[in-house]
Amino acid sequence: MEPRSVSYVPTTLRTDTVGAVRTITLARPEVFNNITPALARELGDAIDEADDDRSVKVILLMADGKAFCAGYGLDWSTRAQAGADDAGKMWDIPTDLHGIGKFVAAYQKLWYCSKPTIAAPQGWCICGGTDMVLWADQIIAGESTVFGYPTSRMWGVPTTPMWIYKIGFERAKKYLLSGDEISAAEAERIGLVGEVVPDESLHEHALMRATRMAQLPLNQLQMIKLYCNQAAENMGLRSTTTIGMILDGQARHTQEGMDWVQRAQEVGFRDAVRERDDPFGDYGSRPRS
Repeated sequence: MEPRSVSYVPTTLRTDTVGAVRTITLARPEVFNNITPALARELGDAIDEADDDRSVKVILLMADGKAFCAGYGLDWSTRAQAGADDAGKMWDIPTDLHGIGKFVAAYQKLWYCSKPTIAAPQGWCICGGTDMVLWADQIIAGESTVFGYPTSRMWGVPTTPMWIYKIGFERAKKYLLSGDEISAAEAERIGLVGEVVPDESLHEHALMRATRMAQLPLNQLQMIKLYCNQAAENMGLRSTTTIGMILDGQARHTQEGMDWVQRAQEVGFRDAVRERDDPFGDYGSRPRS
């Protein structure tokens, strides 16, 4: 099959091919590679293109800058919800699922594409960044990486159940019921990631791992991935993902969630995030003097 072509030039990422490894690099470091509709669309297209290219055996997801992905861009997302609320539009599950589903479908391609995927995050990998990266088949993290889902404190529920599949019920509840941050070392200890390496050698090391994997025949890699993934599918992966998306939409439209969006419009989303996280003293938030 010929590689699928895209009808536009990507603006949020770039791709390259090294041997049989296709690299996809998030390329908006000035905004911590935050998630926009364009990023989701371009990420999905890049994964499809790599999956269709028979010369590619492994897909490697990386990012420029000090942060892999700090989550959804709260500038556009809080503004969009506030605009809908001001217009008197009622929230409903089918409409919300259609909207958030486009983002989740793009991330899930890391899992559902036929070829192995490796993610190599550094710095912030939080909130929507985890919704994305936890779908990768393997995660090799830089030692500076900070994982977590602070949005579980207000205005969100994870749309990926991979938290549960990777670290189990007890630990998933520990981190999601508090929103606490997780260091790279702790993430490796609890099994959220497979390996932690120095930041300066992260991309080189991840490429080496991907190249080593790519020595296997493509069909062998595809069969092994399908075999491993089917276990999670048999445990209800798709239905749990749907519940996550529904509850995420509900969390954004509880009274508390709508009040938080209103607060973000009044003081700015950065201060609204600080007010949410200051009591916990994490993710760089510190109580004001």
